Amino acid sequence: MSKKNDLKLLRTRYLRGPNIWTYRPVMEVWLDLGELEDFPSNLLPGFNQRLTALLPALVEHHCGVGERGGFIQRLEEGTWAGHILEHIVIELLNLAGMATGFGQTRSTSQRGIYRMVFRARDEQVGRVALQQGHALLMAAINDEPFDVKAAVEAVRTQIDDCYLGPSTAAIVGAATDRGIPHIRLNEGNLVQLGYGAAQRRIWTAETDKTSAIAEGIAGNKDLTKTLLKACGVPVPEGEVVDSPEAAWDTAQDIGLPVVVKPLDGNHGRGVSLELSERADVEAAFKIAETEGSDVIVESFIPGDEHRLLVVGGKVVAAARGESLCIVGNGRDSIVQLINDQLNSDPRRGDAEEFPLETIILDREPAMRLLLERQGLSAESVPSDGQRVLVQRNGNVAIDCTDDVHPDVAHAASLAARVVGLDIAGIDMVVTDVSKPLLPQRGAVVEVNAGPGLLMHLKPAEGLPRPVGKAIADHLFHEDETGRVPIVGVAGSHGTTQIARLVAWLLHLSGKHVGLGCREGLFLGSRRIEGGDRANFEAGQRLLMNREVDAVVLENGAASILNDGLAYDRCSVGVVTDLHGAEAPVAPALAEHDIHEPAQMFKVLRTQVDVVLSDGVAVLNASDERVLEMAELCDGEVILYDIDHQSPALVAHRAKGGRTVSVDGHHVLLTHNGQVPVRCADLNSAAARRMTAGIADQPVPGSSVRCLLAAAGVAWALGISPELISAGLETFAPSTQK
Repeated sequence: MSKKNDLKLLRTRYLRGPNIWTYRPVMEVWLDLGELEDFPSNLLPGFNQRLTALLPALVEHHCGVGERGGFIQRLEEGTWAGHILEHIVIELLNLAGMATGFGQTRSTSQRGIYRMVFRARDEQVGRVALQQGHALLMAAINDEPFDVKAAVEAVRTQIDDCYLGPSTAAIVGAATDRGIPHIRLNEGNLVQLGYGAAQRRIWTAETDKTSAIAEGIAGNKDLTKTLLKACGVPVPEGEVVDSPEAAWDTAQDIGLPVVVKPLDGNHGRGVSLELSERADVEAAFKIAETEGSDVIVESFIPGDEHRLLVVGGKVVAAARGESLCIVGNGRDSIVQLINDQLNSDPRRGDAEEFPLETIILDREPAMRLLLERQGLSAESVPSDGQRVLVQRNGNVAIDCTDDVHPDVAHAASLAARVVGLDIAGIDMVVTDVSKPLLPQRGAVVEVNAGPGLLMHLKPAEGLPRPVGKAIADHLFHEDETGRVPIVGVAGSHGTTQIARLVAWLLHLSGKHVGLGCREGLFLGSRRIEGGDRANFEAGQRLLMNREVDAVVLENGAASILNDGLAYDRCSVGVVTDLHGAEAPVAPALAEHDIHEPAQMFKVLRTQVDVVLSDGVAVLNASDERVLEMAELCDGEVILYDIDHQSPALVAHRAKGGRTVSVDGHHVLLTHNGQVPVRCADLNSAAARRMTAGIADQPVPGSSVRCLLAAAGVAWALGISPELISAGLETFAPSTQK
C-alpha cells in the first residue's frame, strides 16, 4: 500500500464552559482527511492489527455500539480517520492517568472535513494528547514505528505540569460532588470555589479563612512552641542557636539526647534525631542550617512521629510514621539496597501523586549523618543479614485515624486554635496514639499551615480519608451551594435589552449586579467597560468578583460556539429565538458550519441545558422551535407571548405552568388557575419610551416580548409584581456611563 498523506488539523479550539457537545470543557478539532476520506479503516490493509497492537486497551472502548469491543467492531466494519483519532487521543489520556470517556466526531457540510471533540480537563494536556495521537495514527496507517511509552510519558509530564496538585484536586473534587462550581485562578493551585459573593478561595490546603498572622506564627517553630506551652500544650524543651558550639552547649543544658532541626523547614528535611555526641550535634547543625534561616535544638521525645489533620477545630485524619531499615546481603552497597528494598515500593515516586518519596541520599544529608553515626556511608556494603537504619522517623503515611485517643485529638485541636489556623497539620511524637498524651511524655513538635493531604488521601497502609470533603464542608455549610443567581439570555432579538432590564430589576431588588452584554460590562448601574462584553471572558470576570451577588450575561450563539458558557449552571436561562444564522450577515456562525435557523437549535439549547433543577427556563412561546426546548429543562419553565390565549400558553397553564402575556394593555403574570396578576401598563409613558428605545427589533411585537421575557425572569427570581411594575416604569433604555 502506498504511503498516505497526513490528515490536516485545520484548527483547534478549547471550549472552556458548557457547549454544544457537553456540560464539561472539551477540545474541538477541525480535521481535513484529504485522501483518507476514501480510505476507512477496513480499506487500509493491516491497519487495524497495527493500531490494536500499539494500543491493546482500545478493546475496552464501547463506542456507539455500547459494549466492550464496540470500537474494534467499528474498525472492522470500516470507520474514518477522524473517529479513530478521537479514540486514540482518549486512550493516551487514559494511559497517562487522566481518565477520559467522552468523545464525538461529526462530518460537516464539506466533504472530508470533520469536527472531532474529546473531553479535556486542561487545554495544554489536551493539545499534547492530540499531537501525540495524531502522530500515532499516521504511524499506524503508514506502517511506521511509534513509541507509545514515550507518547504517554509526554502526556503525563504535561499533566504533572498543568494539573492541580492532589491536595487541591481532592478539595475541588469534593466541592464538585456537592454541586459547588470552581474557577482556577492561576496556573498553580489557587482555586475559587463558588461564584461572586458566595465564593471561597483555596490554595492547596490553605483557605481564605487562614490567617496570615497564624501562618507566620506556624512558620516560626520557636514562637509556636512558646504559645503552645503557655496554653498548656506539651512541647519539647528547646532553644534557637546560631553556631555548632552553641548547639552543643544547649544540648547539654536541656539534656541529651536531642533533636537538631531548621526553625522554618518542612517535609522533615534537615532533621536529625536522638543525638548524644558532640560531633553529631555539630554536624547536624550544619545540615539544618542549609535548610532554613535558623536552627533549633530540642529535647528528644521518644516515640513515633504522627501527623494529625485538624479542620475547623476537629481532627479529621491521622497518619503515623515509621523507621526505615534495609538488610545487607554482603554484596550490594547501601545505595543499591535502598533502591532494591525501598525505592522499588510502587508507593514511592517523585511525582505528587505518590504517598512516599523516592529516597536519594545525595539530597538527604540527615540520612547520610545517620549512616555515619552507624559507621557507614552510601558506598558501604553491609554484611549479610545486617540491619541498617536509614531513616529514624518520618515516612508518615500509615493511617491511624480510628486509633486516636480523645486526649490526643484535644491537644491537636487546641494547638491549631492557639496558633489560629482553621486547617493545620499537627506533628506530634507519641509512643501510642491510642493512649493519653501526658502519661507517655508525648508532645507537639510542629504546627503546619497548608498541610499536604496526600498521606491521608493515599496512605501507604490503611484506609484513605475523605479530607477533601472535610475541607469543603468546613468552607460551605450544608445548605450553601457557593452560587449566586445567574441569568443567561440567549438568542438574537432584543437579548441586550432583556439582559439590561433584568439587571435593573435585580438592582432594584437590592442585589449588587454584574452585567455582561453587547453594550458593555456593568457593575450595578455603572458601565465600567464599553464594547461587546457578551462573551466568556467577561462572564468569568464577573463570576470572580467578590462584590457581585447576582450576574446577568447575554450569550450569543458565536460566543457559545467559540468558548462555551462562562458558568456551569444558571438560575434562569432565557431563549428568545433561533435567528442569527441567515447569510450573509453571520460569518462568525458560518465558520462553525452554522448556516440556517434549524442548526441554531443545538447551539442555543445549551442555555436551557444548564438551568439548575431548582431554576427556571424562560422561553418565547411564539417560536415553535424554542418551545420544543421546554422538555430539555431540568427545572421549571415559564412561557411568554403577547397573546394571553395562545394555544401554547393555555396548554402550559393547564399543566400547572406559569406564563407571561398581554391582555389589553397590561402585562399579566398567570399561574395555573389563579387570578392573573397585572404588573405593567403598556400604555404608560415610561413603557412607551422603553419599547421605543428598543429599536433593533426586526420582528413585529419584539419590543413588547422583551418586556415579557424580563418580567418572566424577575418573576422566576421571586421579585414581586409591584417591583417588576416599578422597574419597567423606571428603566432607561439608553446606556449611561
